[in-house]
Amino acid sequence: MEKELGKIKDSLQSCFQNRIENISLYRGIELYIFTAKTDTISVQHPKRKHIMEINYCHLGRIGWKMKGGNQIHLGPGDFSVHTLDTCTESFLYFPTEEYEGLTLCIDLQELSSHPPELLSETGICGEILYEKFCKNGAFASFAGNAQTDSIFSAFYEQPENLKPAYQKLKSLELLLYLGKMEPNQAGRLTEHPSEQIEIIHRVHEHLTQNIGQRITIESLSRQYLINPTTLKEVFKSVYGTSIAAHIKEHRMELAARLLLETDLSLAEIGQRIGYESQSRFSSAFKTYFQMLPKEYRKGSFL
Repeated sequence: MEKELGKIKDSLQSCFQNRIENISLYRGIELYIFTAKTDTISVQHPKRKHIMEINYCHLGRIGWKMKGGNQIHLGPGDFSVHTLDTCTESFLYFPTEEYEGLTLCIDLQELSSHPPELLSETGICGEILYEKFCKNGAFASFAGNAQTDSIFSAFYEQPENLKPAYQKLKSLELLLYLGKMEPNQAGRLTEHPSEQIEIIHRVHEHLTQNIGQRITIESLSRQYLINPTTLKEVFKSVYGTSIAAHIKEHRMELAARLLLETDLSLAEIGQRIGYESQSRFSSAFKTYFQMLPKEYRKGSFL
């Protein structure tokens, strides 16, 4: 068992080049905490039907491109449940090029034969979790809610001397939550065909390469042959915000860099990011950064 999870740890460490922390919680239950700053990772790990993964997105966004062709994305607070035979050869995408999250790897056979003491009388076992969430290669993903937010948030920002206790306690609370949860309840995230995701990536590239232009949903729909409603829905699924909000974020980040790294006038910077007048640019910048562009340039944000 330890040797098997050790192989999984090695494969995960080879994927997440930035940072990975591994903690053994109970017999057959391992916690991995990730930080990644990249756009895509190829995943190769042992195909293990009896090893269940619970993935939680803390910051950023993460997406899986599965062998079957569909893709699923998690944003902050979302979580997924599946076994290692589902994603043994897949690609991880990070649309915002940064990610913080955690994964609980649970040996379902060990959970059934040697459950942690607090679970021993609950009836929660590997077979039940597999049947509920992972049968026939299912990849179950859910939007976070108040209860799961309370569980997962406790894995973070704890005093060092209390972290191990919280991690053990909350891992059991999570299993209790999954034990009573109905997998078909509201809150399941939508999978999208890879073809639609690829279109959204091209749309995103087009928008960011033409940041100074005002481009409408209708023109994008015609250019990329995708229904406007589908375009908006899938874009939000991948990037976590509407097209307008996402592009505004890119515009403001570019404006901030130009203010600090160039001597361009405010009017010139505004024009570069798509604002016809200096006053509109200044107003939008203040709304986003809570200060005027000239104040930002002077370093008032420090």
